[in-house]
Amino acid sequence: MLTVIKRLLGPDGCPWDKAQTPVTLCDNIAEEVFELTHAIRQGDSAGVCEELGDVLFLVLLIAELSEENGGPGLADALAAGAAKMTRRHPHVFGEAEVKNRAQLIQNWETIKRAEKAEQGRDEGALAGVAPDLPPLLRAYRVHAKAARAGFTWENNADLQEQLEQEWREWRAAVAGENQSEMEQEFGDVLFTLVELGRRHGIKANAALDFAVIKFTSRFNEMEKLARQRGLDFTKLGLDEMNALWAEVKRNCGQ
Repeated sequence: MLTVIKRLLGPDGCPWDKAQTPVTLCDNIAEEVFELTHAIRQGDSAGVCEELGDVLFLVLLIAELSEENGGPGLADALAAGAAKMTRRHPHVFGEAEVKNRAQLIQNWETIKRAEKAEQGRDEGALAGVAPDLPPLLRAYRVHAKAARAGFTWENNADLQEQLEQEWREWRAAVAGENQSEMEQEFGDVLFTLVELGRRHGIKANAALDFAVIKFTSRFNEMEKLARQRGLDFTKLGLDEMNALWAEVKRNCGQ
């Protein structure tokens, strides 16, 4: 692939590729990563192969463009990444011992903070959460970081009580018909739900994506059944749609 990229960026290469910079490709690589994620969650092997190739192409293209402009290239990035992973896995590459996953994560965070301090970046516990992450994933990371710093509910019962409180506040906002308060309280419910999932090993972003994939698949099957029976799906009543939905669920075994 590097040979192809060098040809694309060469004198007789592609005008579009030669006009790109690492900055102009930011949205492209973000989009390709989402497409790869979707293919993985769909269980689409051919799609995974294609999208993985697209992601790797853009990673290598960005590295080549960066190096051409005096910045770090692929070799620099690989060396830096290998060195960082070696430092952060002393239980693999050194003499450190870890008893469980919690201790492993704690060691990781300790090493990471020490690295930041050496670089003059003595940041807070939440500083490492990327602001451009999808909101549900960002909420998960914030909760995880806060919990590692010791700031979280003491037990699941306390968290469940907090969730019920947030739900009551949401219902009160709905009753008050205040759009701003409704949005705020709905956000609080979602934020608390993310932590509930995290404590049970569930990532809200992934769980919701799987739910959307499942719903979309079943909805498409409903429309397909309607067409097979000569029905105009858009003109069906809710009871008729629900009957189709129930049939699709039975056919899926769920």
